[in-house]
Amino acid sequence: MKNKTGISFEEVKMNMMKDKEFREEYEKLTPRYQAIEQIIRARKEQNITQSELAKRVGTQKSNISRLESGNYNPSLDFLVKVAESLGKSLSVKIK
Repeated sequence: MKNKTGISFEEVKMNMMKDKEFREEYEKLTPRYQAIEQIIRARKEQNITQSELAKRVGTQKSNISRLESGNYNPSLDFLVKVAESLGKSLSVKIK
């Protein structure tokens, strides 16, 4: 996807990944954003709103919104509840 200057996001990312500090921070955040992506995908596949997911989890819509936007650092217990509310299970792997 090209922006107005004609440089794609992937090109920008590739250049930024050359910076060691950026790359380390990016890699540190990758698991969080992978989990968020999976939650959003599962919710959308089931055609449910954030409000409906919040009801299933027993929380407020704002908590689901913050989770999906990356502005919330959820507990492991909360992630388990979200996964189960989507008919999924949570798996954690330490490498």
